Amino acid sequence: MSDKKHKYQVDLDWKEGRIGTLSSPELDDKIEVATPPQFDGGVEGIWSPEHLFVSSVSSCFMTTFVAIAEYSKLKFENLEVKATGKLSKEDGKFVVSEITLKPQLTITDEKFYDKAKRIMEKAEEACLITRSIKTKILFEPKVNIAALN
Repeated sequence: MSDKKHKYQVDLDWKEGRIGTLSSPELDDKIEVATPPQFDGGVEGIWSPEHLFVSSVSSCFMTTFVAIAEYSKLKFENLEVKATGKLSKEDGKFVVSEITLKPQLTITDEKFYDKAKRIMEKAEEACLITRSIKTKILFEPKVNIAALN
């Protein structure tokens, strides 16, 4: 990535009630979004701004991890990232106060366990989304060793 500034355009079209559609001229897919069901007028079964906020942290971790792993020549079998956002009130206003990020990395060679753990930690520190928000990130990485078949 160069040092120049980048822009990412997202457009929202209101559909009805508490539902809208996100799109971008840079992307093919659209995402339906709505107020989450925990709020008055919320809609079940549709991505909410809260889901998208938490997913931006987990997907940024994944993309950052993969880039660092490739650069470091770490081979891995699988990466799963579970993320949970905690909504709470601060000064009488709702905020996403915490996100628990639980990445599980699977490698096949135990001798790379420490290296894998370090790369996971570097990825969490380097994630530009995490660095851009004030939400506290609780990071709980796990490295699994899988037997080769």
